[in-house]
Amino acid sequence: MADHEFDLFVIGAGSGGVRASRIAAAHGARVAVAEEYRVGGTCVIRGCVPKKLLVYGAHFAEDLKDAKRFGWQVPDCGFDWPTLRDNVLGEVDRLNGLYAQTLTNNKVEIILERATVSGAHEVTLASGRKVTARYILIATGAHPHVPEFPGSEHGITSNEVFHLDKLPRRILIAGAGYIANEFAGIFNEFGTKVTLINRSDVILRGYEEAIRDRLLQISLTKGIEFRFNSEFESIERQQDGCLKVKTSGHDPVEVDCVLFATGRVPNTTGLGLAEAGVELDDKGAVVVGEDNKSSVDSIYAVGDVTNRVQLTPIAIREGQAFADTVFGNKPHKVDYDNIPNAVFSHPPMAGVGLTESQARNKLGSVAVYTSDFRAMKNVLAGRNERALYKMVCDATTGRVVGLHMIGPDAPEILQAAAVAVKAGLTKDDFDRTVALHPSMAEELVLLK
Repeated sequence: MADHEFDLFVIGAGSGGVRASRIAAAHGARVAVAEEYRVGGTCVIRGCVPKKLLVYGAHFAEDLKDAKRFGWQVPDCGFDWPTLRDNVLGEVDRLNGLYAQTLTNNKVEIILERATVSGAHEVTLASGRKVTARYILIATGAHPHVPEFPGSEHGITSNEVFHLDKLPRRILIAGAGYIANEFAGIFNEFGTKVTLINRSDVILRGYEEAIRDRLLQISLTKGIEFRFNSEFESIERQQDGCLKVKTSGHDPVEVDCVLFATGRVPNTTGLGLAEAGVELDDKGAVVVGEDNKSSVDSIYAVGDVTNRVQLTPIAIREGQAFADTVFGNKPHKVDYDNIPNAVFSHPPMAGVGLTESQARNKLGSVAVYTSDFRAMKNVLAGRNERALYKMVCDATTGRVVGLHMIGPDAPEILQAAAVAVKAGLTKDDFDRTVALHPSMAEELVLLK
């Protein structure tokens, strides 16, 4: 180890890189981490954290209306986008400082420069300085994909959406995954006219079909417009500043903003990985084994840059497993089975385990239980929006292999229920549990 300046050099200070750096340093390693933008990565700086704060802000639109049915004399309220935007960005600044402080407190050297791999044990900083390390960890994450067509430069991505000068009156969102549906719900609640365009006729591919269909139904009821089986042809900036968007199979539409939510691409371009002998797949992701090691023994990778599971908690677990295995003499691997997921749409979705179709393909014989109901709050508020819970079981053993839901607080409820699915509990185990009444979560132990 003494032959190198550091035991570990991490490129990228996002969720995976920060966890790996901190744990490796706690195990006694000499660690440096290079970050060209801000400490915290996509989740903290321009992803799940600021987005969830926008989700909270958007919920007030319905809460304020519902409050009148509960006796509160709420006046008609206006919404001020700059206030929310600036408060959210202020919170991002605070978290950025805390992440940096955590690394510093753990004696990790932070280098605020771009770093590229120039050898199996060497990185080159933007300043020209070369640094050697026994191990190099690639934790550079991913960036939003922007489709190429005439005028695509007029669109923005989830990176820029948090910095909008003003709230658009009309927005066109491209994509049908979780990012697209989350921002569709956010902007719709803010009073923006939302149109969502997708190349296919399916939203949230891979999620439980009944749950995603329910979200589509509710979104349409809320006034969100969907343009399916359609692709971009062009975007033209008009004299008044608005954007004229032409798409296949539909009439042109004029909007104030186009948001691309069409997937994410691993950040490996220009890192020097291929030149160092690191194998990349056809999407540019670092190919790694179960131990997070690349095709070069001294170079590892964790998080979205591997394109295995693009979720912050997975990046954190991969960073922890890497540091414990390589520096802590506590080898272990990440278990990718039964990973809980959530879509912070309006209303939110959450799920864990197999969908019904996946279970039928894998197990053959399954038993399905559902509850389709209106939350008590929605009943009194006069809101017709219905929640849907679905449990998928192995018909032979009764083991719960999938649990999916849409409705108020679904992610909060699902997190605890995911423990039961991970533990392999059965439908009988759920049935034997006394209901917590009155609550929405009690439906999980009353499913028929």
